[in-house]
Amino acid sequence: MAGIPFVKNIDFTPGVADAILPGVRRVIANNPGPFTYTGSGTYIVGAGEVAVIDPGPNDPAHLDALMAALAGESVSHILITHTHSDHCGGARDFATRCGAPILGFGPHPVREQAHDAPALDEGADYSFRPDQLIGDGEMIDGPNWRIDAVHTPGHLSNHLCFAFQQQKALFTGDHMMGWATTVVAPPDGDMSAYIESLGKLLSRDDEIYLPTHGAPINNPHRFVRAVRTHRLMRDGQIIEQLKNGRTKIKEIVTVMYADIDKRLHGAAALNVLAHLIRLVGNGTVACDGRPEMSSQYRLKE
Repeated sequence: MAGIPFVKNIDFTPGVADAILPGVRRVIANNPGPFTYTGSGTYIVGAGEVAVIDPGPNDPAHLDALMAALAGESVSHILITHTHSDHCGGARDFATRCGAPILGFGPHPVREQAHDAPALDEGADYSFRPDQLIGDGEMIDGPNWRIDAVHTPGHLSNHLCFAFQQQKALFTGDHMMGWATTVVAPPDGDMSAYIESLGKLLSRDDEIYLPTHGAPINNPHRFVRAVRTHRLMRDGQIIEQLKNGRTKIKEIVTVMYADIDKRLHGAAALNVLAHLIRLVGNGTVACDGRPEMSSQYRLKE
């Protein structure tokens, strides 16, 4: 992944509210892991009457920390980037505590765990239901702040970023993470949609990205261009593996991801499947039947 200007260092204490930008505080949950990095960051926007973005996992200690950080303030909106549990698992309990409505694009797109991608870390929240549905371009207003919803499908089809206009900041959930590339896991994760959403970000004028996991991303357009180049490079690498006679995803992953921890090969295989679904869809690659993890792939003649 050479060329992507990852930001690996992040200075924080779990459960403590840190000022990130004027009008933005962050509290990071104590749920570190191979896919959550140092933990899930919950953002508080505004002062006095605030919005909260991604309350995080269903962890009473984290919810206690959020309520302590909000002492003397009221929450007008709870905003959810998407329906993985490390982002929204604690939303309903938090809403009960603070009395605010939950806003999101919708329930988890795959209704049953048996039909979903394998769980990475905490998996999906199949019970999640927002109180209010919001979509691309919708505005959420508060005193001295405004947040716009930006639909960015790819990681999940219901993924939203949130733009904080006053600071030219974009809360990117899992769409952009400064410490690593995003896992795009079928059946709902869609690599073509993800790459299109990267183009959507490049059309915007945000000056800083604030991901749920990891440190802020400065010079965001440079970062997005590097991620897009990396994804298109992966397309090319997979095509090269097919030319070399490796026709199964497991074979492709073993070569392409030889330099990463083998415990992450399962996630890598999901990414390769997402790329192959994209390549089958655009007519570059063929397989018998639907493209699946066990399918055999070949270049289309």
